[in-house]
Amino acid sequence: MKKLNVALVGLGFGGAFAGIYKEHPDVGELTLFDTDSAKAQRVAEHIGGAKIAGSFEEILADPSVDAVHLVTPIPMHADQTVRVLDAGKHCACTVPMATSLEDIQRIVDAKRRSGKNYMMMETTLYTYQFFYASEMKREGKFGKIQFFRGSHYQDMANWPSYWMGLPPMWYGTHAIAPMVAFSDSRICRVNCFGSGTMEPWLREQYGNPFPVESALFEFESGMKGEATRSLFECARVYQEGMFVYGSNACFEWGFGDGSDPYVTVYQQAVEGKRGGRSVVNVTPMPNYHESLPQEIQHFTVGGKFDPLNPQESLKKGIFTEILYHAQFSCALYF
Repeated sequence: MKKLNVALVGLGFGGAFAGIYKEHPDVGELTLFDTDSAKAQRVAEHIGGAKIAGSFEEILADPSVDAVHLVTPIPMHADQTVRVLDAGKHCACTVPMATSLEDIQRIVDAKRRSGKNYMMMETTLYTYQFFYASEMKREGKFGKIQFFRGSHYQDMANWPSYWMGLPPMWYGTHAIAPMVAFSDSRICRVNCFGSGTMEPWLREQYGNPFPVESALFEFESGMKGEATRSLFECARVYQEGMFVYGSNACFEWGFGDGSDPYVTVYQQAVEGKRGGRSVVNVTPMPNYHESLPQEIQHFTVGGKFDPLNPQESLKKGIFTEILYHAQFSCALYF
């Protein structure tokens, strides 16, 4: 199989992917671009060398680049994605895909025109928690799945200006995607409500008055789910949560992202007693490094990787966002 030459565009958050692409056995040449040329140089040096592009246009015009990964500001996603696809290159883009139905349709049309692959890089589907709950589902441990919940609580104070006042559900993918995946279905109806108030200056950019939005979803399968998203003026610790409620067991994300999740197992009601009994266990998550090429498994534990005792350090399953990066850069096109 031909190795893919990949261009990584946007090296703030995106810089965490550079080393993974550099060491991935199916990646040939890696090209980096950021509007801050000094940042691009630093990232290249940190990973032991990479080609640096002088502009986004240079990447689009380079026939050697097979695929482009966009880790750029939200307002740029739709236009840049369409340009990448129209240039005849595969495209992956950080979430959200776009912020209007019109722009989503433009991307769909460009993908069909080009015949190339498009991927929205939804990280929650590559977490320890999602893999663990997926195993529970495959093994039938949930019994009948009855309901889903999703959450994403995050304070965006002092983030770049395009975030200020953003409608929460414009960036609801982390809370919604696991429900879609577990439902084996598609969403067919949504009722969404905004709640609370924001300072007047936060309402100016998007005309959105709500710091929190909550939605009820109906799936084509008949299942239902609920998701809540907050961005501003809500004193809640960070959580990118996924909750699956079944007749035999439930999986609930920990209180914060650094917390272990709760797995509840139902015990049948005893004759003469009202209601069943539930046993709740705080459950550490295993590391799913085996699903990755050996060359990039060490990224799942980041700085905690011990090259002198690699398997033991990998098995410890230390939580780190690098797992997201390693898992879905592997899933990208390979």
